[in-house]
Amino acid sequence: MSISSGQNQTGSAFISTCDADTVARAAQALRAGALVAFPTETVYGLGADAQNAQAVARIYQAKGRPADHPLIVHIPSMDLMGEWAGDIPEYAITLARDFWPGPLTLVLPRSALAKDFITGGQETVGLRVPAQPIALALLNEFVKAGGKGVAAPSANRFGAVSPTNALAVKEELGEYLQEGDLILDGGQSLVGVESTIVDCTGVAPMILRLGAVTAEMIQESTGLEALYKNPAGIKASGTLESHYQPKAKVMLDVIAEAGDGLIAPDQIPTPDGVIRLAAPFTIEQYARDLYAALRLADEKGLEIVVVLQPGGDGLAAAIRDRLQRAAWPTRSAD
Repeated sequence: MSISSGQNQTGSAFISTCDADTVARAAQALRAGALVAFPTETVYGLGADAQNAQAVARIYQAKGRPADHPLIVHIPSMDLMGEWAGDIPEYAITLARDFWPGPLTLVLPRSALAKDFITGGQETVGLRVPAQPIALALLNEFVKAGGKGVAAPSANRFGAVSPTNALAVKEELGEYLQEGDLILDGGQSLVGVESTIVDCTGVAPMILRLGAVTAEMIQESTGLEALYKNPAGIKASGTLESHYQPKAKVMLDVIAEAGDGLIAPDQIPTPDGVIRLAAPFTIEQYARDLYAALRLADEKGLEIVVVLQPGGDGLAAAIRDRLQRAAWPTRSAD
């Protein structure tokens, strides 16, 4: 669903078209200190000039995000890695060459350009080149306008379900945006879950958050085993035990009862009286539809959403990671 151009009640402009003029205007808005929500292949991000402390502070305010949680800096190409990071290991360069643009965030030792208001006070910075035409066009225009990178966490309130379309951004954050802020409508996000985050500060890559770029893909690229671990003291987006949560209570791998919502693979029948929210027939569709289905539960005013988790590795493991956090502290029946 597209959002019509114009003003909402807070005076924020919402853009439904993403032609070259609109993208250029959005880049100029970022340079002027505005917030711009934009599509990526994973989820929609809420962007600000990563060198503008006041603009970045508005991201934290709009999201209700703790100030010590770092932001990911989005850049248009790996050519800008050296602006934001130093002491970049060779395997990180290999990962950037193999997976950028794409759903992969690299955590690297920060340069002087990466200030505390971006890194949450940590000595590292997260970098990503998104694989979405509108996002890349915006980032390129932003650099042409004199910028270095756009800080952009997911465009939702902290701990809530990430948005995968522009309407969800408007519903989630519209009341927190101001005159001059923009939402670029690029349709549905194609991946649907957030990027894989890889810590590249050690002798080998370490996965901090699961995503579409899997441990097997990382090992094939670098020749190094990538373990999934979130060491104490390292903060990264989406790694809290409670996250990605709708208002409805999420319950995993239990029997849905009348009045419950249900997210399950398409071969699973819908019990009588249960409201089917999604019936994905592939793992890729499961990831793409998951957040929209959780948001639909809240739109319908449901109290409980039952989710049957997919089995397997790779993207299925990333989906289970999101669901375990969405269900915290209820978890599954066992």
